[in-house]
Formats: sequence, structure tokens, C-alpha cells
Amino acid sequence: MMRKFHRLIALTLMCLMAVSAFSASNAVAEEVENVTNPTLATRVAPEDEHYIFELSENVTRTHVYYANRYGIELAGDLYIAKDADMSLKYPALVIGPPFGGVKEQGPGVYANELAQRGFVVLTFDPSYHGYSGGQPRMVGSTDIYAEDFSAGVDYLGLQSFVDRDKIGAIGICGSGGFALSAAAQDSRIKAIATSVMYDISSMGNSMTGEVRAAQLEALSQQRWVDAESGTAAYQNSYPDAPVSEVPADMTGNAAEFYSFYATRRGWHPNALAGVTNTSMLSLMNFASLSHIGEISPRPILFVAGENAHSIMFSETAYAAANEPKELYSVPDAIHIDLYDQVDKIPFDKLESFFTEAFGE
Repeated sequence: MMRKFHRLIALTLMCLMAVSAFSASNAVAEEVENVTNPTLATRVAPEDEHYIFELSENVTRTHVYYANRYGIELAGDLYIAKDADMSLKYPALVIGPPFGGVKEQGPGVYANELAQRGFVVLTFDPSYHGYSGGQPRMVGSTDIYAEDFSAGVDYLGLQSFVDRDKIGAIGICGSGGFALSAAAQDSRIKAIATSVMYDISSMGNSMTGEVRAAQLEALSQQRWVDAESGTAAYQNSYPDAPVSEVPADMTGNAAEFYSFYATRRGWHPNALAGVTNTSMLSLMNFASLSHIGEISPRPILFVAGENAHSIMFSETAYAAANEPKELYSVPDAIHIDLYDQVDKIPFDKLESFFTEAFGE
């Protein structure tokens, strides 16, 4: 069983990160020269927006910008029901995207629905990703990914129409682990839900012995390559434009992710997958869920697809967490179903979980 688990870990790492330790092709480079302030987020014109879903006529969406504690400006979207009474205070949620994803994908799908159910919802692009600030692009950091959730809490708590005592977090896929990590150090997050979570840091830290040593040696040598070139090597996993079908020779997890990120269903120009090669050093050295037991007595809901290849991450985290906690399985759902399939995402369950947690 453990051998099978480690095999899945290795395959998934390749699918998600496309790490090539000694290749500097497709490095993020020339754009840095033209950036006057690399910490600032990008402002997007309406004609350049790309969302994978239609905004409800009952919801307003506003671009917002705010800094995390490292001074990186994040690009976010704020979703509020059109009939909301802005003189009142509402419960709020901050939602993070899958690892390598952006706010215009799954987080927006969730926010679009939950805003109609009475929540003020903030989605965001993580630091160094999407339209958020930070150079070099596509850097991955367990610490900063968690910090971005807390920065969202900062922003929400400063809004006059948000109840500071009723702010929760939802992490989709890789953000599930980062949301839990943020909650472990930020008591302002009163309730946490994960959806088809991945604990990205556990994948890197599952390597031991000679395998881990070889990976660290390769990544250490990659630092020389990056230092000499002046750029952080990075490779895309998905095409620059959406395709109509998955390659015939692609199978397993790779094919599943490709069917979302590379096709019109979920393709986004800012979500071509992967992080800089040397980001693996952080993901291998710092575990996200070391203090998950300290979230209690705040409640945690783990949502997993019944047939999702990622369900083991939810099961492992559930076992490590203290009460109150719940593992909720969505019948006949695979991993990517819970990115965007509104008929399978358990919105009723999410609504009741946060409503109860907030004492509504």
C-alpha cells in the first residue's frame, strides 16, 4: 500500500509541477526588466478578463487589491449578492485555488454560488501567480501560500459589511493544505473547508533516503543554473491555447488534469501549471500540516470525491485533525469534478457547515 502511495506521489508531482531540474527552457525572464515595482498586482482591462464560468445575474464581482505581510500586492475578486444590505454585517469566506490555478477558475465557481447564499466571498491569485504581484513569477512557497489566506482575512475584516468574527476559508486541491496551514497559525479563521485537498508539502516530504538526497542534489545544482542565468527556470505543463482533446497516449492523473487545465473547460492563460524548479526546495523542507491538531476547537470539513485519486490526502489530514471535524464524500465524483461541476460540488453542505460554525 505504501509503495503504491509513493508511486502515486511521484506521478502526481510530475503532473502538477513539471519539474526539470537542469532545464532552463521557458524560463520566466524578459518581463522582469520592464517591471518598475514587482510587488504590485496587474490591473486587468475588462476585455482581457477570462473566467471559466458565467457570473450570476444575482451577484456582483469587483476586482480588489491588497497587500500581504510581505508587501506583495494580491489581485482578488470580491463577490457579493446584489440584494445585500450593505449597512449590515455578513459572514465571509476566502477561497484559494488549486496548486497552479487562479481565481478565475474553481474559486470563482464556488464564490459565484456561495455569494447567492449570503456570504461575502473573496477569491485571490496567490503571490507570484496570476495577476498578483511578486517576482520572479511562478515561485512556490508553503509559507507564502498560507500567508495569502491570512492576507485575505485582513482585507475582509476591514470591510464595514463583514463580521470579523465570522470569517472562514475554503481551499481547493493544493490550497486545501495551505488553508489548513493558515488556520493553524491564524485564529481569526473560524472555520475551514477543504475540497479534494492535496497536501503538496507532504508529497515532497514523502521522499526519503537516496531518492530525497538525489532530488536535493539536483535542485541545489539548479540554483547554480538560475544564478548564472539571472532567471528562475520554469516550464509550462499545458499549451498556450486551449485544445479540444487529451492526447491519446496520456493516461492516469496526467490525463485527468490535462482534461481540465488544457481544454476550454478550465484553460486560463495564467494557469499553465507548474512552479519554478527550485520551488521544490521549499515544498520539500517545510510541512504545511505540522500543527493541524491545533486548529481545534474550530471546525474542519474535508470534502472529497468518492472516486478521486486525491482522497487519501483528506483521509490522512482528517485522521491528524482534532474534533470537531467531518470527512464528507461526494458520490460518484472524481478529483476535477469538484473544481467546476456545480451539480456535484456540495454547496448545500458547505453552506450548512459554515452557517453552523458561525452560529447563524
